[in-house]
Order: sequence, then C-alpha cells, then structure tokens
Amino acid sequence: MNRNDLKIVRHRRRRIRVRKRVFGMPARPRVSVFRSLNHIYAQIVDDLSGRTLVAASSREKGFAADGGKCGVAKAVGAALAKRAVDAGIGEVVFDRGGYRYHGRVKALADGAREGGLTF
Repeated sequence: MNRNDLKIVRHRRRRIRVRKRVFGMPARPRVSVFRSLNHIYAQIVDDLSGRTLVAASSREKGFAADGGKCGVAKAVGAALAKRAVDAGIGEVVFDRGGYRYHGRVKALADGAREGGLTF
C-alpha cells in the first residue's frame, strides 16, 4: 500500500471512529464537516430521517478569501449558523469528520458558535 492509500485508509478509520459516538437526533442534529484542499463544506443532518436540514459551503458566492482559508471557514460557519437559527435549530452536535479539531475545522466551529449555535 503506497503512502496516499494509507492516508486515505487512516482518515476513513478516524471518520468511522468519530461517527460511532456522534449521532444527530431531531432535537440535536449533527453538523457534518468536509474539508477539501480549496474549499470547506458543512451541513446539518438529522440522522434518523437521513435528511440534510441546512448546508453552507465556501463555493457559494460571497465567500471571499479575505482572511485566507481560515477566514473563509469562519464565514461559512457563521452562514451555517444563521441559516440554522432561521430554520429553528439552536443545539447541534459537531462531527469533525475525521479531521483534527484545528485550523479550518476549528474556525468553522468558532464561526458557528458566534452565529448562535450551541454545541
């Protein structure tokens, strides 16, 4: 197994390990984070019904790279929180998706907290 395949396998294991413990209920849905090299995506999911309730990503218009990638991630978190509060969602559980709670993932979480989400 080459180096890239090993990285992918390790990331999948971490993701599964996190998902064993984090489950979104209708009262407290799950914030799922996906981070690519250039963009960051977040969605609020109700795992019982299997539906995405609210979503936001850096690919949408209006997210300029003023503060770099972390600044954009914080803006995405704030936009997600605003949409969630408008939809009547206040409390969530955070699924970091196998990524370290560091950098862009932490910035997204901080932006969501500042926007009014509780987790």
